[in-house]
Amino acid sequence: MPIATTNPFTGETVKTFHADTDALIEEKLQKADRAFRAFRRTSFAERARLMSRAAGLLEERKEALGQLMTLEMGKLRKAGIGEIEKCAGGCRYYVENAERHLLPQTVQTDAKRSGKRFQPLGPVLAVMPWNFPFWQVFRFAAPALMAGNVGLLKHASNVPQCALAIEAIFRDAGFPDGVFQTLLVGSDKVKRIVEDPRLAAATLTGSDGAGRSLASIAGAQLKKVVLELGGSDPFVVLPSCDLDKAVEVAIAARIQNAGQSCIAAKRFIVHQQIADDFESRFVKGMAALEVGDPQDDKTQVGPLASEQVVQDIEKQVRRVRDEGGRIACGGERLQRPGFFFAPTVILNAEGTAVWKEETFGPVAAVARAKDLGHAIALANDTQFGLGATAFTQEPAEQERLIAELDAGQVFINGMVKSDARLPFGGVKQSGFGRELSEEGIREFTNVKTFWIG
Repeated sequence: MPIATTNPFTGETVKTFHADTDALIEEKLQKADRAFRAFRRTSFAERARLMSRAAGLLEERKEALGQLMTLEMGKLRKAGIGEIEKCAGGCRYYVENAERHLLPQTVQTDAKRSGKRFQPLGPVLAVMPWNFPFWQVFRFAAPALMAGNVGLLKHASNVPQCALAIEAIFRDAGFPDGVFQTLLVGSDKVKRIVEDPRLAAATLTGSDGAGRSLASIAGAQLKKVVLELGGSDPFVVLPSCDLDKAVEVAIAARIQNAGQSCIAAKRFIVHQQIADDFESRFVKGMAALEVGDPQDDKTQVGPLASEQVVQDIEKQVRRVRDEGGRIACGGERLQRPGFFFAPTVILNAEGTAVWKEETFGPVAAVARAKDLGHAIALANDTQFGLGATAFTQEPAEQERLIAELDAGQVFINGMVKSDARLPFGGVKQSGFGRELSEEGIREFTNVKTFWIG
């Protein structure tokens, strides 16, 4: 895949980039190695000063950075600005909490003194996706750098200007040379970089296929990895819910980022008692969405990120017609310039392609449940386990859903989202390890035991 900026609204390639040569990759690895040796010894106060400056630069540049996301992957203008503001908030969370999360801990044993310390590992490679091109990177970089590591970013090939802008933020904030670098490389170079002995660990957000590949490479080198992979998140609606709110959130949860989100709700499981009403309102709401120019604030669904994304969702929906699902609205590519797909609802979707596979686009799969137990079984009927949403006012149902849904995070009466204060990650084929919060910053540390007799 070429490293290039292609405007999803028009389909036109507006800028191409030369990939880093092997010699330049080697230079950047050397620089990262040198930078880590010095940066690991800096104080939390110094790292916090630099990270605070990065947060300030994000806010100062949020209009321009949001525009870059709109240009490169079609994000709605307002959503792009919101993403940059979220990055600034994530930076400030670790400015305020990193030292507390990594304080040495004393443990009473038979020693005179013993306990744990948390120390940085070294250079970490981040293989990042295009769908949240700033937030995905900053939720890795803020904790990793605050812990004393250094970062190397291999971003998706369709967002090179976002990748370079992120490097510029850290450079302009005053982080030492080599502490955060962007590598303009294709996926074919990842193996060589991970195998390099100077690299300590890696993290990837992306498909389960990409995760398997990175995990196998890193595993052969006995290197730590964190994987945040795909999702086919369930959205359970039970009779006691506020149905108006459930429908409103269901639409927002499916179309966020034009449906291109691993934690977007994708499979809607509705109790049969309220299914007719929910489906009628849900279909009407999805069909009425404004699709168009991501620069226009009236637009609710923008273009998909690339021609390949459109083709993938087209194939999945085409198969549904032969698998017993019923297309209640949408179901096809929109005939206009750019990469657009109509907001789509598929009823009787259990067992179809859009039920079994991750869908990256504004396509919702709906199925009916006989009771709470059946709803949980349907929700767990997936290879993925990233997030889950449920709407119910019954405390007993809420507790059972939290206990029994196979997911890294369960949200009751609200949409799944990432929050720097809470750990984020999945189970099953949605990956392993955690980002954000206390757990996230400790992922790329050596949890060192000390014992003094």
